[in-house]
Amino acid sequence: MAKRKAPTPRKTRKPAVKKPAAQSRRGRRPTLREWLGRKWRRFRRRVLLGLGALVLFALLAPTVLNPPITYTIWSERHRLGSVDREWVPIENVAPVMRRAVVAAEDANFCLHWGFDMAAIRAAIAAEGRFGASTITQQTVKNVYLWQGRSWPRKALEAVLTPLVEIAWTKRRILEIYLNVAEFDEGVFGIDAAAYHYFRTTPAKLTAAQAAALAVILPAPKDRDAARLTPALERRARLVRDGAATIRADGRAACFDG
Repeated sequence: MAKRKAPTPRKTRKPAVKKPAAQSRRGRRPTLREWLGRKWRRFRRRVLLGLGALVLFALLAPTVLNPPITYTIWSERHRLGSVDREWVPIENVAPVMRRAVVAAEDANFCLHWGFDMAAIRAAIAAEGRFGASTITQQTVKNVYLWQGRSWPRKALEAVLTPLVEIAWTKRRILEIYLNVAEFDEGVFGIDAAAYHYFRTTPAKLTAAQAAALAVILPAPKDRDAARLTPALERRARLVRDGAATIRADGRAACFDG
């Protein structure tokens, strides 16, 4: 009778040691540095979103709302005690006045996107003896910024000008410009200017009066539209001719329609 083999002794397994589950990043308590970093990123994101919304509102609001005041008007009111200004729709401004301002300040207003590159090149060639600011640039400066020559202001103007060209129509740009431009000390807007110099309304301005008002815009505190110097008289005649030219060749179409 065969002998039975003795059973092979089973190997005893060591009880498995459970490794502690790795704590997830979300489960552990953040360090002070991580907490501050998270708070800073959240704050920065909110600030950027807030600034973006503010810029968007500032750009879009003037398309339907008339700017109640500008920094220049506010500062002059503070300095003088009061200013003369009354908003007037562009429909109530004589077409000769609209064309005269464009002819004097920015003849290619309807053709450019905020910067007149040909005028800029000409100004550089003339070594800065005359400016090349467009009506859009001047409107941006008057509505959003401050007067005076400085690189920060010029940089902001360069950023805002194409945005305004995108958001506003040319007709609206000209309308706002005519209502915020300074025509004399404490005299802002075409309504106040028409009465101040000629005791009339913007709708009744003649071609000669419109040209006289247009030529004083570069230095309104040093010029008098009712008493032009011989040099300014010659300039006003050129402006009248220029206004007729831009009407004939279609360069007034974007704001005269």
